[in-house]
Amino acid sequence: QVQLVESGGGLVQPGGSLRLSCAASGSIVSINAMGWYRQAPEKQRELVATITKSGSTNYADAVKGRFTISRDNAKNTVLLQMNSLKPEDTAVYYCNAEGVSEYSGGYYYSRRSSWGQGTQVTVSS
Repeated sequence: QVQLVESGGGLVQPGGSLRLSCAASGSIVSINAMGWYRQAPEKQRELVATITKSGSTNYADAVKGRFTISRDNAKNTVLLQMNSLKPEDTAVYYCNAEGVSEYSGGYYYSRRSSWGQGTQVTVSS
């Protein structure tokens, strides 16, 4: 089973920076896309940024120019560098992996989507 583990969340002042990291573990052959989503209290989960294995990126308008997503395909990790953080960025950030292919015991397995447990990011003075 694919497991996603996030790290890097915490408390930061407005204008500060944080870097989130997510590592996927398991008998992984490939991951089509990885990304970050966030959910603030009383709000629905929303896309922050995604990146495909070929390097194509997609950002929410609210974070363009401030956040940068990157990934290391060999290590099955995805990073989110967050700069110029604002109070409205406060949320639980979830790592996502789509199109995960695994090989185990002579068989290939595929999972459409996997999610991490989330890491809290709080931007406050």
